[in-house]
Amino acid sequence: MLLAAALDFVREARSCPEVLRIALVGSISTGKPIPKDVDLLVTLADHTDLTSLAQAARRLKGRAGAINLGADIFLCNGDGRYLGRVCGFRECHPRAACEGLQCGSGRRLKDDLHAVTLDLSLTLEPPIELWPVVKRRVAVPDDVERLLLAALEREATRVSGARPGAG
Repeated sequence: MLLAAALDFVREARSCPEVLRIALVGSISTGKPIPKDVDLLVTLADHTDLTSLAQAARRLKGRAGAINLGADIFLCNGDGRYLGRVCGFRECHPRAACEGLQCGSGRRLKDDLHAVTLDLSLTLEPPIELWPVVKRRVAVPDDVERLLLAALEREATRVSGARPGAG
């Protein structure tokens, strides 16, 4: 269920004009037997309006929460600089629970850099890239390969008309 929700997120988020790349990071990209969440890294061309991406992220978080798991959408720019996470609130206004430095700006960016940061090495070369091209930099867990990567590669093949691995 969690990987199906991640797949749906990728399908939705890749249509957002600001999205350059979507990658899988965190424990779900490792051999950890029971990951508690799915962590995705989204590389952005621009982060001034994340409304459509935030909607997709809330749907993913809702589906993950329905099965008592979690989801985080980490953001970086094209140079790999970590920007923060997608805000989980539908309406943007200062809240006691919000840790974003610019909360209330309406940008849907939870820039809680004082609490969470990602290494440049991770943002530049994440373990598993999902879109626009599937790339594996680590040994991929079987379920991730079967339920997520294979589906994305089949879709890419249908769109391009090429065979996987050809070229």
